[in-house]
Amino acid sequence: MSTFKQRVQNLTQSSTGAGILLGICVILSLIIANSPLADAFNQLLGTKIGFENNSIHLSYTLKQWIDDGLMAVFFLLVGLEIKKELLTGELSSPKKAALPIFAAMGGAIVPALIYISFNHNEPTNNGWGIPMATDIAFALAVISILGKSVPASLKIFLAALAIVDDLLAILVIAVFYSGSLNYNYLIYAGAILTLLFLFNRFGVRNIWCYLIPGIFIWYFIHHSGIHATIAGVLVAMTIPTKVYANTSALEKIEHGLNIPVNFLIIPLFALVNTNITIHPEMISGLSSPLGLGIMLGLLLGKSFGIFGTCWLCIKLGLSQLPAKATWKHIFGVGLLGGIGFTMSIFISMLSFSDPLFVEEAKFAILIGSLICGLLGYFYLRSLGNRRVF
Repeated sequence: MSTFKQRVQNLTQSSTGAGILLGICVILSLIIANSPLADAFNQLLGTKIGFENNSIHLSYTLKQWIDDGLMAVFFLLVGLEIKKELLTGELSSPKKAALPIFAAMGGAIVPALIYISFNHNEPTNNGWGIPMATDIAFALAVISILGKSVPASLKIFLAALAIVDDLLAILVIAVFYSGSLNYNYLIYAGAILTLLFLFNRFGVRNIWCYLIPGIFIWYFIHHSGIHATIAGVLVAMTIPTKVYANTSALEKIEHGLNIPVNFLIIPLFALVNTNITIHPEMISGLSSPLGLGIMLGLLLGKSFGIFGTCWLCIKLGLSQLPAKATWKHIFGVGLLGGIGFTMSIFISMLSFSDPLFVEEAKFAILIGSLICGLLGYFYLRSLGNRRVF
């Protein structure tokens, strides 16, 4: 029994376990969407939950609660990881941060340009942000499965790159994929956020003094026109990092959120949003400007964008390759960077009002991410077999 418990504990603490569960939810969602259960499942997702009156509006569908509510918790965790890396991790010094930062930028800009080149003057031109994102859970799960086939430093590099990539995606969502702004709600959210920074400044350590006001920040931002998930990142920036009794508030919250986010929230998001009913028009849509822009953006844009900016960064003397890693490893990381799944699907839902475009985008993301994941895995595995490092 103790051995079983240990195995369960190891699984829940690894990105591999999270990646496996995420994959299961993707497959299950596709099976449901293409079975007689599809209509019942869609009705369930459309069920309204909550309440509203003249002053409070908190009635949303189950799908909206997952996309806008639970995903804000996911972004809270991402924000905590970004803050920790900025303070003490791979982004804490210019020399350490240069390579993953520039790699993430190249891996975001090149896919967007590829998408735009296919969709310029098309009704789908607003989806340029879709191939910019890398899915942390899937990418780290794949590289973790490789084990000792790749240098340990390569895993750290990919994690740092994915974190910077998420930060870029958050900025893109906030600036380009938010609606018209309600400044009154923004002022309310800003006032509470200022209060949280003051709590931090004066040494308030109780995590609930940050999380409960954070719920109100989420509510006001949700009604301001900026996407509500940004609230998670903003609250994360206020969480104290000073260590008391061998831990900090940031570490407590991060530790508490890791399992629910990786084993509940992200799988739920995948279950709800990979609910794609596949039809012939969708398959033919892979060769449309939308489908080609997404798939080639993920496959070519990510791999060559990450590799090219790393090459430029190192040739200019701004940084150096991760320990024991080669240029072939960097190209393999670029392929894994093309696993855009969670964030790409999220941006696709913000990009289009036409449900058909959303479904075609999701399918292209699914196919593109699958190709990048398989190519990246087998390519890096072959490098490990040849012992190139």
